[in-house]
Amino acid sequence: MPPSARPAPSAAAPPVRRSALRRLGEWCARHWLTVILLWLVALAGVQAANRAVGGSYSDDFSLPGTQAQQGRSVLQAHEPAAAGTSSQVVLHDAAQLTGFQPQIAGAVAALQQLPHVLSVQSPLPPPGQGPVPGGPLSADGLTGYLTVRFDTNPTLLGKDYLPGVDAAVAPLRAAGVQVEYGGPLGELARPAADDRSSEVIGFAVAVVVLLVGFGSAIAAGLPLLTALVAVVVGLGVLGLVAALSTFATVAPTLATMIGIGVGIDYALFLLTRHRQNLMDGVDPVASAGQAVATSGRAVLVSGCTVVIALSGLSVSGISFIAKLGAAAAVTVVSAVLGALTLLPALMGLIGRRMDRFAVRRPVAEAGGDGQGGDGRGGGGRGGAWHRYARRVEARPWWYLVAGVVVLAVLSVPLFSIQLGHIGDGADSTDFTDRRAYDLMSQAFGPGSNAPLTVVVDQGAVPADARAGVQASVQRALTGLPGAASSTPPQTSPDGAVLFATVVPAGAPQDRATTDLVNRLADTVLPDAVAGSGARTYVTGNTAAQVDFLDIVSSRLVPIIAVVVGLAFLIILLVFRGVLVAVKAAVLNLLSIAASYGVVVAVFQWGWGGPALGVAGKVPIESYVPMMMFAIVFGLSMDYEIFLLSRVHEAWLRTGHSRDAVAHALEITARVITCAALIMVSVFAAFVVSDNVVIKMMGLGLAVSVLVDATVVRLLLVPAVMTLLGPAAWWTPRFLDRVLPHIDTEGVNS
Repeated sequence: MPPSARPAPSAAAPPVRRSALRRLGEWCARHWLTVILLWLVALAGVQAANRAVGGSYSDDFSLPGTQAQQGRSVLQAHEPAAAGTSSQVVLHDAAQLTGFQPQIAGAVAALQQLPHVLSVQSPLPPPGQGPVPGGPLSADGLTGYLTVRFDTNPTLLGKDYLPGVDAAVAPLRAAGVQVEYGGPLGELARPAADDRSSEVIGFAVAVVVLLVGFGSAIAAGLPLLTALVAVVVGLGVLGLVAALSTFATVAPTLATMIGIGVGIDYALFLLTRHRQNLMDGVDPVASAGQAVATSGRAVLVSGCTVVIALSGLSVSGISFIAKLGAAAAVTVVSAVLGALTLLPALMGLIGRRMDRFAVRRPVAEAGGDGQGGDGRGGGGRGGAWHRYARRVEARPWWYLVAGVVVLAVLSVPLFSIQLGHIGDGADSTDFTDRRAYDLMSQAFGPGSNAPLTVVVDQGAVPADARAGVQASVQRALTGLPGAASSTPPQTSPDGAVLFATVVPAGAPQDRATTDLVNRLADTVLPDAVAGSGARTYVTGNTAAQVDFLDIVSSRLVPIIAVVVGLAFLIILLVFRGVLVAVKAAVLNLLSIAASYGVVVAVFQWGWGGPALGVAGKVPIESYVPMMMFAIVFGLSMDYEIFLLSRVHEAWLRTGHSRDAVAHALEITARVITCAALIMVSVFAAFVVSDNVVIKMMGLGLAVSVLVDATVVRLLLVPAVMTLLGPAAWWTPRFLDRVLPHIDTEGVNS
C-alpha cells in the first residue's frame, strides 16, 4: 500500500461468518459451568499426577565437547576415585582439630560407607606431623575440610540423602565442632526455595492496582483468579515434564514469575474490552465472544510471540538454557488458554454483575475523563490520554529525543558488563554452603572454593618419556601467576594419566580466576607438553563454569539476531508494515539495553545489591542476559501488539494516521499502565528471593517492563508513529502479495 493511500471503505462488505475465536468465547460463556469444572478437574488432576510421578529440579548438566567435560571423562576412565563430583565438609573449632582425631576418623569412615561416595580425604596429617602447606588443614590447625567425592552430583540424590551425611558428622557436632557443607552437598542441604512471599506481594499489589484502575472488586478479582489457576496448572504440567528431563532449580520460579505476569495481562486485555461492551449494552455472552474474537486474537498473537522468543533460546545449543525457556513457555501457554477459555466462562457466570461491588465509578476503555475518542480527532471528545497524544503529535521530535536520552543514560553501565558465575559468597549466611565458603576463605584463601583439576592424558607418550612430561608439567604449575598453590602431579595406577590440583588466588567469581582457567587450558599446559603427544585438560566445577561462560558469550549475539528476526517477521505478518516492524525491533532493543544497564549498576557496581540482600559486588550470571533478552523481547511485544493493533484498526477504519495514534493511545493507555504496574510488581516482588539469580532476573524484568510501558509506549512509540505517518504501514507490492492476511483485532470477526 503506498504511503499516501487511504484504506478502502468497507460499507458494502458482505456479512462475514463468525470466527472460531468468537464461537469459542460465546460457547465458554454460555456453558460456563462445564468450562469451570473442566479447569478444576485439570487443576486437581495435574497436581495429583505431579505429586505421584512428578520429577525434581537440579542444576546438574553437562557440556559435551568442552575441555572440562573431556578432562573429567579421561580421569574417570583411569582414576575414578579422583574424577567424581567433589564437595567439602568444613570443620572449625576454637581448639586444634587434631584434638578431635577419633571423631574425624569416625566421620571419614561413616561417610565412606554412604551410597555414591567414591572417596573421603581426611584433613588431618599423619601422627606427629604438622599441617602441610596447601593441605586441607589450616596453618593454625583450627579449620580443616574433608573432601568427599561422589559418583554423581549430590544435588541429584534428593533430600533423603542428607540424614546419612548428618549422622556421619553427628559425633563432631556433639563435640562442639562447627560442621558446614560446601559445594554441591551444601546446595543439597539448602532449605527448599519458597517464593510464596513474592507471589503474595505481587498479587496484593495487583489487587490494589486493579481496584484503583477499574473500580470494581469483581473486575479486579477475575484476572487474578484466571492467572492463578492457569499458572498452577502450568506448573503441574512442568513437574510432569521434569520427570522425563532434568530442569534447573530456578525453572519453576522463573515459570511462575512469567506465568503470573502474562496471565494477569492477558486476562486484563480481554476483560477491559468485555466491560466496555457491557457498558455499551451488549449481551454478556455476545460480549464475551466479541472480546475473545478481538482482544483475544491479540492475546493469541502475543502469546505466540512470547513462546517463539523463548524458543529462540534453543539456538544457544545448551540444554540447560533451552529448558529454562521451555519451562517459561509452558506457563505462557497455560496463561493464554486460561484467558481464552476460563475467563470467558467466568464472564458468563458473572453476567452483568461485573460492577456490583464497585469501589469507585467503573471505567473500561474510555479516556481519563471517561469519554472515548472516535479515532478522527477534533470535537474535543478525547480524554486526558487523547490530549497527551495530541501534544506528542505537535512536537514528536522533542518526545523522541527525550525518550532516547533516557534510555541512553540507563544503558551506560551495560558497556562495562562482566559475565561470570555468582559464587556462594554472595548468598545469605543462613545457608550452610555460604558459611562453609567463609570458613574456607578465611583459613585457606578465597581460591580454595574454586579448586581446578589439571588432567594430562599421556597414553600416547612412550613410557620412557613420561617422566619428562611429568617434570615439565610440575615446572609449569610451580609459581604459576594467579594461582595460590598447586600440588605435584600424581599418576593414575595405569600410568596413562597425570592429575594435579591448582588453587586460584582469587574467588570463583573473580575475573582473575576465569583468566587463570583459560590461560591454563590455552597456553600453560599445551606449552608444557608440546611435542610429546600428550593432551591436557582443566576440569572441575569452576572450569566447567568457565566453559559455560565462554559458550554463552559466543552464542549471545546469534540468539539476539534470531529473536529479533523472528519478532520482526511476526510484526510484519500481523501489521503488514515494514517500517513499523523495524521500529518495534529497534525500540525493544533500546529498552532491553536500558534494563541491562540497571542490572549491571545494581549488582556488578554494587549500587543496590546490599539493600537486596546480596553480599558485595557480583558479576552478572552468564545466562541472565540471554534469558532476559528472550523474555523481555517477548513480553514487550504484548504491549506492542496491543497498542499497534488498535492503531492499525483505527487506521484501517478512518485512514487518518495521526488520529489513529491518538485514539489508540487513549483507549489503551489505562489498561497498558495497569497491566505494566501489575507485571512490574510481580517481577519486583521476586527480589526478596534467597536466590541471587532470581533477584537479578526479577529486578531486570521489572525495570524492562517499567521502561517499556513508560518511556517506550508513552514517548517513543507515539513520536515515531507520528513521524512515520502513513508510511508506517507501507509494504512493497511483491511482499504484500506473498504475506498472509492476519486479522489481529478481529475486525472481520
